[in-house]
Amino acid sequence: MTTVDEQQRVFERERTWIVSDETFLAAAHAIGRHERLRPTTLIVGIERGGVRLAHRLGILLDVPARIVRAQHNTDDTVGLADTGRVVVDPIDLGTDCDPRRILLVDDICGSGATMDAVTRALGAVVTGSIRTAVLCRNLGAARDPDLWIWDVADWVVFPWETPPPDIRSERLSLPERLQTRKEP
Repeated sequence: MTTVDEQQRVFERERTWIVSDETFLAAAHAIGRHERLRPTTLIVGIERGGVRLAHRLGILLDVPARIVRAQHNTDDTVGLADTGRVVVDPIDLGTDCDPRRILLVDDICGSGATMDAVTRALGAVVTGSIRTAVLCRNLGAARDPDLWIWDVADWVVFPWETPPPDIRSERLSLPERLQTRKEP
């Protein structure tokens, strides 16, 4: 059964996708190879899902990584409805970084609400461009990040999360290619 919540995330309720450590690292490296072509000066990860990706990309691209906190879902319940309400903590990138060309990262773009809220908040403190990258994009997302690895229509569990019990799970395959937002 496919369901769509009020923010248009799609859940087929057929499986839970599992991202292994190996698959996560391969995906992070694919994003890093793509972003090497751009002069990124700072990686910003959205807490909690974007933390490991931000740190890995910071190492790969040899640029600092910072974390911002944004609260969207109230917990990790599988299939939890997206409220569209996002609270972003005050952003302090520090004085030891160059915020001219930011790569904003997260684990998943479910509806796009979190990425939109954090992009708006960063816009008040950065002096240049903000690009976005995620590991997964839900097929019902209202916005596309600039780049992502997998399109999904079910819940995704990342290496830093505990898989839910009693739900059929499948591993996401190693990334074959990056997907990029189509320019209007």
